[in-house]
Amino acid sequence: MAAVVLVGAQWGDEGKGKITDYLAEKAEVVVRYQGGSNAGHTVMVEEQEFRLHLVPSGILYPGKLCLIGNGVVVDPAVLVKELDGLAERGVDTAALRISNRAHLILPYHKGLDVAEEERRGDARIGTTGRGIGPAYVDKTARTGIRVGDLLDWDGFREKLARNLAAANEVMEKIYGRPGYDLDAVLEEYAGYARRLKPLIADTVRLINDALREGRRVLFEGAQGTLLDLDQGTYPFVTSSYPTAGGACIGAGVGPTRIDKVLGVAKAYTTRVGAGPFPAEAKDDIGDMLRERGREYGTTTGRPRRCGWLDAVILRHAAEVNGLTGLALTKLDVLTGIEPLRICTGYRYGGEVLKDFPAALKVLEQCQPVYEELPGWQEDISNARTLADLPPACRGYIRRVEELTGVPVQIVAVGPQRKQTIILEDPF
Repeated sequence: MAAVVLVGAQWGDEGKGKITDYLAEKAEVVVRYQGGSNAGHTVMVEEQEFRLHLVPSGILYPGKLCLIGNGVVVDPAVLVKELDGLAERGVDTAALRISNRAHLILPYHKGLDVAEEERRGDARIGTTGRGIGPAYVDKTARTGIRVGDLLDWDGFREKLARNLAAANEVMEKIYGRPGYDLDAVLEEYAGYARRLKPLIADTVRLINDALREGRRVLFEGAQGTLLDLDQGTYPFVTSSYPTAGGACIGAGVGPTRIDKVLGVAKAYTTRVGAGPFPAEAKDDIGDMLRERGREYGTTTGRPRRCGWLDAVILRHAAEVNGLTGLALTKLDVLTGIEPLRICTGYRYGGEVLKDFPAALKVLEQCQPVYEELPGWQEDISNARTLADLPPACRGYIRRVEELTGVPVQIVAVGPQRKQTIILEDPF
C-alpha cells in the first residue's frame, strides 16, 4: 500500500501534469484535493496534448477511480466543457466522482473576482478572474453552496437567492456593475445538476475505503508551495492549501495515512503574475527559458516570468511539505546554457539569508546569491537512465540534492511520457 501526495515545490507550473500522469499509471485512485479551474495540468500522450483543469490526470488511464475532493471549488460550466472535450477525444470519464462537500463557483463569484482585481489597480495580485478567491471566501464565511446542494433543488434555490441578493448589492453599490438574475442562474445550474448528479458522491468514504483495502492512492495538488495561503508569498498566493497538509484537509484523510510526499520542481524557476521573484532573469536568459520551455499558462495563456533555480524556495518547500523526494522537470531546457546558476541564498541588509522570509517587504529587497555550475551541450532528450546523462548534468542533479537535502527520484528530459528517468519509484 502507498498513499503519495504530489505537490508543486515552486510557484506552480512545475510540470506536475507529466509526473502525475506517470504516477497515475501505477495508482488505482487519483484525487485532486484543492484549487479550481484557475489551475491546469498539461499531459502529453504520444503526440496528443491534453490540458486538464479540474479532472484528475488519472482519467487518461482506463479503470482509474478519479476523485475531485472536498477541498476543490468546482465551476460546473468548466467541468462540463472539460468532460465533453475528453469524450470527443475518446476518453472514458465514467470513473470520475465529485465530492458532495466540494463548493460550487457561481457566476457572481467570477464577477466579484474581476471587479475586485480591477479595483486594486497597481496593487493587483494577479488573479485569473475565475471566481476562485470569492468562492473560498464564501466557504470560509459559511455562506457557500456545495456540490451536494445540487441534489436538493429547493435548498439550492433558497441558498442561491440569499447569496445572489448579497452579491448583487455589492456589485451594484460598490462596483457600479449590473447584478445577476436569479431565474437565469437557476436555469443554467439546473442543467449542470442534471448532468453532474450521477457523478456526485461521498469521496471521503471512497478514499478511506481504498486506503483500508490497500489500494495505491495518488493525491494530486494544483499550483505550488509558494502559492499556498499560509506558506507562500502572501498576498500573492492562491486561496487554498497546495502544500501536502492541504491533501489531508482537501481529501478528508488523516496525516497518518500519507506515506510519501513528492515535490515537483523545474530545473529553473518560473512564476505567473505579480509579486517578488529574487532569482528572476530579466535578460536574454529569461526570454530563452520562456521560449524553450513553452512557459505560457495552461489555463490563461499568460507568459511566465522565468529565472534560475532557487534553492531557498526548494528548501522551504522541503520543510513545509515534508518532502521525501523530488521530481526535477524540464532539465532538457537548460541544454546549451553556459554557465548555469543556482540561487543558494538571499543577500539582505548586509547578511545572507538561507531561509525563505515571510515578510513581503524583506523579500522584495532580497538580492540572489548565485553559485555557478558547468553546463552541457549534449542533447539529453533521449536519455532514459542516469548514466545516459552528461557528467555536468548529473552534477547539477547532485547539487540540487545537496542544497535541498532531498533525493531526486524522477528526472524529466522532455514532455513525452517516455522522456522520464526513474531513479526511485515513489510507489
